[in-house]
Amino acid sequence: MTQSPFLYMKENSKTVLWNDSADPKELADALTWGIVGATCNPVIALSAIKADKDHWIGRIKEYAKANPTATDDQIGWAMVKELSINAAKLFEPEFEKWNGRNGRLSIQTDPRLFRDPKALTTQAVEFSKLAKNIIVKIPVSTEAISAFEEATYQGVSLNATVSFSVAQTIAVAEAIERGLKRREAEGLDISQMGPVCTIMVGRVDDWTKVSAEKAGVVIDPGVMEWAGVAVFRNAHKIYQERGYRTRLLSAAFRNHMHWSGILGGDSVISPPYSWQVKINKANIKPNLNSINEPLDPKILSPMLDNIAEFRKMYEPDGLKVEDFSNFGANQRTLRGFLQSVNDLEAFVRDVTVPNPDK
Repeated sequence: MTQSPFLYMKENSKTVLWNDSADPKELADALTWGIVGATCNPVIALSAIKADKDHWIGRIKEYAKANPTATDDQIGWAMVKELSINAAKLFEPEFEKWNGRNGRLSIQTDPRLFRDPKALTTQAVEFSKLAKNIIVKIPVSTEAISAFEEATYQGVSLNATVSFSVAQTIAVAEAIERGLKRREAEGLDISQMGPVCTIMVGRVDDWTKVSAEKAGVVIDPGVMEWAGVAVFRNAHKIYQERGYRTRLLSAAFRNHMHWSGILGGDSVISPPYSWQVKINKANIKPNLNSINEPLDPKILSPMLDNIAEFRKMYEPDGLKVEDFSNFGANQRTLRGFLQSVNDLEAFVRDVTVPNPDK
């Protein structure tokens, strides 16, 4: 192909491309090959701040001087908000073009609140007002499911994160439907709301492999590269059958199939910038109906038959809501997000309280 595979997808498919980044330089570049939105999380936000360290160190100093009683944690979140507002401006034309369905920038709620649905809802409402085209991430923990309904009812477009299983995607979609129906019943506008539910497909692969290793299961490692694709395709099939108004979103890439293996649906694919560059260079002509292709039993059966943790992610009733927070993939990812909050605070502290020994 001489055309960017992403532009080819954009012109010939309902599937849209977002970018897993909040770095304005990366987003401006990716806009040239057709992104119509972006996702972010605490890890990505910190990476974007470190990528433009001189600018953000200056901003931290300015903010700390203007807000002398602010804690390092508060300063760090102020920087994340500023970063998100700046990035969101890049997507305002797409937001208008898509009437809110795309053209959004994700900002994630504080992962330390994952057990407090009321606090998550309050912060989601606050973050949604940072810019007209913000979409707010809430983790799919056991406790947070009610926040998806309540924040939706309050008019927030949500992006479910820390999600790895078909069961989680169903719980999210049902909660958002309840919130949308409450708004409709009261005559409240939903015309510009654009909820999505992320499946962290690469982390599905990761947990499948970790689980196989723990269980002493020996199967072709190439088979497990399909785990995230399998979960995404199964969730998409159920979403189509049930007519949910939430779209699925693929994130946390580990291989190109996390894009090429799930094309053709009314869904979102959000690779990191580095993967978008790789895929463009690879010049892959994608199968634009791959989402509807049944998975080869030689790939699916070994995982279903031998890896109990994969079955939990694949089957629609594989996890109960009360199991979400204690599921291994959730715990691994939440721990990473929680650590990134600590790392952001430490980054700010190195500016506000420089180490005299260095």
